Amino acid sequence: MSWRGVALASLILVTGAASVSLRATAGEDAKPVTFYKDVLPILQNNCQTCHRPGEIAPMSFLTYKDTRPWAKAMKAAVVSRQMPPWFADPKYGHFANDRTLSDATIKTLVAWADGGAAEGDAKDAPAPVQWVDGWSVKPDMIIEMPKDVPLPANGTINYKSILVKVNFPEDLWVAAADLRPGNREAVHHMRAIVRPPGSQWMKDAVPGVAYESGDSEVGRQGEGTDLLGKFNPGLGGQDFSMFESAKFVPKGSDIVFSMHYTATGKPTTDRSRLALVFAKKAPKYRYFVSDGPTAFNLAIPAGDGNAEIVSEMTATADTQLVYLQPHMHLRGKDYEVRLISPSGKMETIFKAKWDFNWQLGFDLEKPISIPKGTRIVGIAHYDNSANNKYNPDPAKLIIWGEQNWDEMQNCFMGFLIDPNLKDPKALFQRSGPSLLPRGTSGPTLDALTLNVTK
Repeated sequence: MSWRGVALASLILVTGAASVSLRATAGEDAKPVTFYKDVLPILQNNCQTCHRPGEIAPMSFLTYKDTRPWAKAMKAAVVSRQMPPWFADPKYGHFANDRTLSDATIKTLVAWADGGAAEGDAKDAPAPVQWVDGWSVKPDMIIEMPKDVPLPANGTINYKSILVKVNFPEDLWVAAADLRPGNREAVHHMRAIVRPPGSQWMKDAVPGVAYESGDSEVGRQGEGTDLLGKFNPGLGGQDFSMFESAKFVPKGSDIVFSMHYTATGKPTTDRSRLALVFAKKAPKYRYFVSDGPTAFNLAIPAGDGNAEIVSEMTATADTQLVYLQPHMHLRGKDYEVRLISPSGKMETIFKAKWDFNWQLGFDLEKPISIPKGTRIVGIAHYDNSANNKYNPDPAKLIIWGEQNWDEMQNCFMGFLIDPNLKDPKALFQRSGPSLLPRGTSGPTLDALTLNVTK
């Protein structure tokens, strides 16, 4: 099913299943709730990023005519808090991009639906949001794959890497980026990676040709310096400027599109694009994205409905954490991040449910200090049982792999670092559970060692 199909199916299911606990009708209020005066401002602030033509949502909420047929479905979706999608546990952390609707906002939408979804006076409408067609940002530069990538109708499509020769003419600081698929049906997720000058990675690659892992032209992907953009369902554009920060692109760099495609049942093509917004001045901090704690050694037993997998990395210098984005596949249930200080104190800073169809990123409202020696621990749980309707094979021991029927366990993390630091990847090293050999299960929390205190 496509991401648009998933979103539409979710909305329809909620409409049929939700029991409305917040009851508010136009008759209970002094004035009727109308679209232009009361509902449209809510949609502009919370919904239209996705609910407009060309975006991931299956319906548009720009106009009354577009929105009116979905009034009851909208009511059910917000009452059940299925929409807008947001999975972080509010007891752990505060987030600048928190999509949670207030009770008052939900009451307004319920009252509008229950009161007949009145249009109201168009003179009460706020000014339309000036969206940039096809983007969530106003691009200073657009980088596009130089030619279409052909994709088969069926079968497994291995990860592909496509070199785009940009040869940036000078060192640049990027304040925001938006990575967009040319074919939403076929692109599962993708990354745009900075390939610095002199890198051996894809040095013999022909620009625009889609190479697979293992091809001699690909070489070591680890020589890319940073993620410049990511695309996942529901992620949207990324802002790197919140803390006087920006991403760094060295002069002479190129871009590699790292693509995960899925077959759509018919032969097709893709030509994806990356939009960049440049910083107007050099930042105070460099914004760097790490793969975070990663469990390459994971093992999920067959039939286990709550398998625990733990990963860990240790900071080799002082830094600040500002962003989290867990990553798992079809068996994932939830993800937690704990910090273990150099003195051994352990603190949970993040917990979230996992939804494969909405792989959200979480921007911290305030940076979290990460002193040198801090251990960053990722804890994930998986349902590899027959009770998981998305499970491709509950009878199989699952290990790390690139395809959806395999599993992954990591959490992409954004950090604020010294702009003069030459090798940001040296800031962290794998430690603890992530260093263990693969067993028949785990690693689990039992693998945490040293002077851990609670």
